Amino acid sequence: MSVVGNTALSFTEEQAMLLDVARQFCRDKSPITRVREQLETATGFDGALWDEMVALGWTGIALPESCGGSGLGVATLVPVVEAMGRAMLGTPLISSALAGQLLLRAGNSEQCERLLPAIAAGTVATVALLDNADWGNESVALSLDGQGVLQGGKKYVPDAAVASLFVVSVRYQGEIALAVVRSEQLGAGALRPNTLIDQTKRSANVDFTGVTVDRDNIIAGSNVVAALRDIRLLGALLVAAEATGSAAACLDTIVDYLKTRKQFGKLIGSYQALKHPTVDILTATDSARSFVYHAATLVSDAVLDRDAEVACRMAKAQACQTLIYAGDRAVQFHGGMGFTYECDAQLYIRRAQWSQQQFGDAQHHRKRLAALLLD
Repeated sequence: MSVVGNTALSFTEEQAMLLDVARQFCRDKSPITRVREQLETATGFDGALWDEMVALGWTGIALPESCGGSGLGVATLVPVVEAMGRAMLGTPLISSALAGQLLLRAGNSEQCERLLPAIAAGTVATVALLDNADWGNESVALSLDGQGVLQGGKKYVPDAAVASLFVVSVRYQGEIALAVVRSEQLGAGALRPNTLIDQTKRSANVDFTGVTVDRDNIIAGSNVVAALRDIRLLGALLVAAEATGSAAACLDTIVDYLKTRKQFGKLIGSYQALKHPTVDILTATDSARSFVYHAATLVSDAVLDRDAEVACRMAKAQACQTLIYAGDRAVQFHGGMGFTYECDAQLYIRRAQWSQQQFGDAQHHRKRLAALLLD
């Protein structure tokens, strides 16, 4: 089997249009000053801005028309997320999109028609997957008994504080299943917010103990395991797209500083010791974008095949390593100021640390790529 594998890469008119619209929207609505205004807020984003994103149809881009969406597929969400990453715009869009994809891939037609229109219309949903902080551990401890009562909790549930709908992985009748839980079903004190290094993001540990799940909100069967695998890959892809956008913004910040800061009477951008790493960031960012859109070319509403898995894992490893390097260089190039909270380089290095951990770090994906490509 070839190590090179599938090299398909396409960029559709829909993706190009959405990228243009999303970039302009994010430039106008999410300048870095507004991002900083939201860092200390409870949600991390402006609710009015979220409503505008819903009005643009972004929450339904990847969902079928029969469920109130646009029917464009998950690949068309990638340029929107990249633009959001470039603007450091933190909203529940990725969380809601992944919850919608999980329901779409695992649920029956009745469940999809009942639950997905609300997500397309802007109801915030999220996926609760982690029983511990290790993305490499896919075991499920949260149980659902014969009476439909949950026992246990999940960790680092993204956007849990604003989510109205939780799609939760559970162990049910000896198999992996999904339970759909509404926020009003949670008990008092069920959410314990996490302190995250990236202040544009929010998550919480959620205790689901005692919640009763109606029979029609239990999703079981052979599709569930495959759907959960796909969601981990799609999550990796969307985080990679966001990280690629953030790396591009970080590069802009670096270049702007190199063109204005003088030392010993010369612009510091004239020194090769700073030029070369900056070019490395540029080429790595372009490489990450190629990996991301290669993966977007291969993913679809069907079960993801081997080529799509390889592409998603490559995109995640490349994009997050690129942002880590860019964030580190941004801090160092800004000198002592780069280590201060007021410097925008801090936003990017924090985003880099968060992105690296979501859906598995670079080492996590490269170990699995080795098995896929070399075994």
